[in-house]
Amino acid sequence: MPSFINDVLKDLETQKVDLSKLTFVLPSKRAGVFLRHEIASNVSKTIFAPTLISIEEFVEELSQLQKINNTELLFEFYNVYKTQTPKEHVENFEDFSKWAQILLQDFNEIDRYLIEPKLIFDYLSAIQDINHWSLEKNQTPLIKNYLVFWRRLFTYYSILQDELIQKGKGYQGLIYKEAVENLESYIQLNPNKQHVFLGFNALNNSESVIIQELLQMGLASIYWDIDKTFLSNVNHDAGYFIRRHKKEWSHLKNKLFQWSHNLYTANKNISIIGIPKNIGQAKYVGELLSKLKLEKGHLNSTAVVLGDETLLTPVLNSLPENIDALNITMGFPLKSIPLASLFDQLFLFHKESKTSFYYKDIIAVISHPYIRLLFIDNHQDFGEIIIDTIQKNNLVFINLENLVNLAPQLETVLNLLFKSWLNSPKIALQNCLTIILEIKTFLIINKNDNLLALEYLYRFNEVFNILNALNSKYKYIASISALYGVYNELLAVETLDFKGEPLKGLQIMGMLESRVLDFETVIITSVNEGVLPSGKSNNSFIPYDVKLENKLPTFKEKDAVYTYHFYRLIQRAKNVYIIYNTEPDVINGGEKSRFITQLEIENTHNLKHKIITPVTPKIPQELKSIPKTNHVITDLKALSNKGISPSSLTSYIRNPLDFYYQKVLGIKEIDDVEETVAANTLGTVVHNALEDLYKPIEGAMLSIDFVKKMKAKVEARILYHFKTIYKEGDITKGKNLIIFEIAKRYVNNFLKQELESLEQGNTVKIIEVEADLAVKINIDTLDFPVILKGKVDRIDEYNGTLRIIDYKTGKVEQRQVEVVDWETICTDYKKYSKSFQVLMYAYMMNAQKTFKQDVEAGIISFKNLSEGFLKFGKKETTNSRNKNTIIDVETLHNFETELKKLILEIYDPNIAFIEKEVD
Repeated sequence: MPSFINDVLKDLETQKVDLSKLTFVLPSKRAGVFLRHEIASNVSKTIFAPTLISIEEFVEELSQLQKINNTELLFEFYNVYKTQTPKEHVENFEDFSKWAQILLQDFNEIDRYLIEPKLIFDYLSAIQDINHWSLEKNQTPLIKNYLVFWRRLFTYYSILQDELIQKGKGYQGLIYKEAVENLESYIQLNPNKQHVFLGFNALNNSESVIIQELLQMGLASIYWDIDKTFLSNVNHDAGYFIRRHKKEWSHLKNKLFQWSHNLYTANKNISIIGIPKNIGQAKYVGELLSKLKLEKGHLNSTAVVLGDETLLTPVLNSLPENIDALNITMGFPLKSIPLASLFDQLFLFHKESKTSFYYKDIIAVISHPYIRLLFIDNHQDFGEIIIDTIQKNNLVFINLENLVNLAPQLETVLNLLFKSWLNSPKIALQNCLTIILEIKTFLIINKNDNLLALEYLYRFNEVFNILNALNSKYKYIASISALYGVYNELLAVETLDFKGEPLKGLQIMGMLESRVLDFETVIITSVNEGVLPSGKSNNSFIPYDVKLENKLPTFKEKDAVYTYHFYRLIQRAKNVYIIYNTEPDVINGGEKSRFITQLEIENTHNLKHKIITPVTPKIPQELKSIPKTNHVITDLKALSNKGISPSSLTSYIRNPLDFYYQKVLGIKEIDDVEETVAANTLGTVVHNALEDLYKPIEGAMLSIDFVKKMKAKVEARILYHFKTIYKEGDITKGKNLIIFEIAKRYVNNFLKQELESLEQGNTVKIIEVEADLAVKINIDTLDFPVILKGKVDRIDEYNGTLRIIDYKTGKVEQRQVEVVDWETICTDYKKYSKSFQVLMYAYMMNAQKTFKQDVEAGIISFKNLSEGFLKFGKKETTNSRNKNTIIDVETLHNFETELKKLILEIYDPNIAFIEKEVD
């Protein structure tokens, strides 16, 4: 099917028009590229190329003004605002920019639609007066100032325009307004210049006046692209604007309307596909393109139109490998580039002049891929050294001096990143530009061929140079916070342009880039309410009813614009794939778009509906298994020589794979900063404090006086061990202070219980604290001995009975140190790990020196201290009340049998380390 551009050129050829003398005016620059290609393909002889120009370029030429960018316009407006507002009411630039952007948009709309400005600003002021009429007699200074602000709007508007015109600059609306005023002189200077307007739909009043005047003077022709279906149906929004132009333009009443056609009703393959979430849509686009590639062999006439342009990155990552040519009409937003996250982090750092920084922020900056390069010196990664030191020493907040001490060789880089910007935008901009230069220098010196990284650096260098120029010229940015706001404003509009062949291969574009262009196969994504169409939004100081009164565009007109583009894409296409998100949310758009519902109600085409869900493979839950190779057995034998502790064996009982990773491979848990004191740190502190307190009385009877002396030392010992183990961590506030107090309370409560026991006449002899145990056992089927080792927290003699005591800062209950069936003690970690541990201590002690008296083994749980010493007990049945708490020969024999079974299993080469399902 011929394209719209092709049809226009054929019509001009029929009229025998000399193309080289024409000026084609199009909705976008993009359309000009395709028009130039069509002209080159259709002319039979060599000609001079006609002038191809976008409507914005044409209007700029008429106005004789240069378009000012939004950021510079904001500064110019602030300049006017400061001069026209009493000094005591002037807001700083940061606060001003929050509302000024909206007001500038309103100025823009007023001028584009040629509305009488004084009339509308007086109208707005009168509305505010009416809203506050009841307070006329008792108005506060705040309300008075508010009403005066509305009365000043026309003054701001007028003076801003005068200032800009004097400088030969203008925002879009002012350029359009001036173009209309200069139109007569343009016509006089170009009496024979012929213009061809093609592919327009929604025109503002300025554009409408300009085109109508040229048509009336016989200096222009216009080609519309509209289907009769939409033109004849007064309720169809796709024809909303062109119906209005046809009705209101006097030229169109007397001339042939070019063109309306019957292309929309032609046979088409339209598929409506619902897919959950944005990534699902992107993946399906890739899958769809892969199928199209196989079927057609090329994608030259295929377009992917992104309703939501944030899908660009996932779509690019989902494209099939066999796409050999690609053109992306939209730029890649700078805010999505990895380098943007670095400067975001730095701005957030320095918005407040801090003397120390949160460790996660420091690690985030040092770990950034571009910054990490600067931390490598003489093949040594100082970034890793700094991060390790922070984590090992629990440095939650770190100042610059500490960082420099960790890596003095990198003092320059550290100062560049972390030295205070002193709330000075000038210092901030200099530092950011220097960081870019340092990264670039590193890449060049090290011959890094990452051209994309250099392109990123170049574009960010441009951004900061623009900010530097604006700051030097206007000097209104007074703080880092204000600078960050302007930086984000600039970053939102700046893009990294893709380079590609514009006329070859797959086209990826936004909805507005599709104007005038036609494709055989069209894939449209994110066809959801709130995206296509974008729906209601009122980012304006002008109320809805005032917009209606003055014929300014509202959300209805905006929706009509997208309706036209949506249907225009479909009307010449043969294959259309409309994709929407089946799981909408507030951020990513609402329910299925009304455009889809409208297609269904119209019933013009046979629509194919599909709901696609990702193919989720059923992955069987296979437990990992590590065979015991000769190398593993060798490592296990080495472990037996070092000694196996009770905790190592309980680790195997819990999950053999954990034992393999930790004890065979030697993999340790990652050291991370403990912002809050961890449970194991608390346990270590309490254990060490008790060791300090009880060590002096080893081998002697515990007395009331000694316990009282110990109580006086508790706080000092707890504090000492927190500083030793928790390093630089802060225990003076927050949760850590509470944990510090808990540690003191645990020890004090324990000593109080000891004191009460002694006062009741009980005798306690401290045999040993933190006693090291090591025994060698021989197992018949092993050709090497196995050393068992461990450390008992406390061994004492209580009223003549030897006690083996293990301290636990967590909660332990009596049932956890009771055994019914010996065969399960080495298999059921949850039930018997505590019993296993205390029995192993008893077993090792007996192996060192055979018990000559009654022995008990058990746990003192500081979280369950009221229960006292929780003795190990062997019960005949689960419900039995009677139990044997004495560690006798039978008990030790039964335990030894199970222990040897466990050790044999560990060393059996035929039994792999098999992962357990951990609850």
